[in-house]
Amino acid sequence: RIRMHSITDVNKPLWDQSTFWGRLRHFAWLTDPRSVFASRAKLEASRDLILACRSGAVDPRTVPEAELIRAKQLFESAYHPDSGELQNLVGRMSFQVPGGMALTGALMAFYRTTAQVVFWQWVNQSFNALVNYTNRNANSGITSQQLMIAYTSATGSAIAVSLGLKAFLAKRAPPFAQRFVPFVAVAAANLVNLPLMRQAELLQGVQVKDENGNQVGTSRYAACKGIGQVVTSRITIAAPGMLVTPFIMDRLETARWFARRRAVLDAPLQTLFIGSFSVSLQQLKRFDEPEYAKLKAKGYSDGQKLYFNKGL
Repeated sequence: RIRMHSITDVNKPLWDQSTFWGRLRHFAWLTDPRSVFASRAKLEASRDLILACRSGAVDPRTVPEAELIRAKQLFESAYHPDSGELQNLVGRMSFQVPGGMALTGALMAFYRTTAQVVFWQWVNQSFNALVNYTNRNANSGITSQQLMIAYTSATGSAIAVSLGLKAFLAKRAPPFAQRFVPFVAVAAANLVNLPLMRQAELLQGVQVKDENGNQVGTSRYAACKGIGQVVTSRITIAAPGMLVTPFIMDRLETARWFARRRAVLDAPLQTLFIGSFSVSLQQLKRFDEPEYAKLKAKGYSDGQKLYFNKGL
């Protein structure tokens, strides 16, 4: 059982975010798949309680700790941190374990024909586009035209990489090598999808704040750093399941009991197997001189830490 400290400030995380273990526990708690089953009424009640605590209308110490922690979890998992809007269910991070597992399992199981590759890459990139849009930095606007360009570019790149690599390997490598095509396609699509979906952040910058949460400016460098971190983490998260599962399935398919039940067991087993940041003012001096000059004029020192929402 996780032991949590008493909450006096609902804006602060429950665990120390300066340590890896603290950040791991925080995001495991925030992305708990059970949160997707909360009703609309429960989510709204949680939002009202947290906002009341933030405004001072309710003293957090007068609310039972378990109730406050649950309200904080539901609020932070379902409402956008910038806009405060209720996120669509599929785009919430708490939906990524069941949703991502199902789609990745399908990508790994259905890769043998062109029709399968095209269909499942399209479904996966549609899902990714929705997730990327839902978890963007909402303070940076994006037009419908930009959204469509990002979506079609990512989907097209994933399908092109999948079909091209599949055709290449069919002539030069054993069939087993084709099991890794979905991972390469997913990695390539992430490299295209995320920067394009969040291009407004790269062009306009994202809000940066001091340690007290006060906005002090905008930075394109912070946007670039944040999006780069998200791309890296998305590919890294996908790697273990999509690179190890092919070896497991290759061994299983040689077993007589599996061969007789392959049509039923293949996709479920593959699905089963898949199972905020800071920048310093000194960094802005190097990568974002105009914003650095503005902040220096306001009296901020080079060692000052600034914070931004990098998205998920």
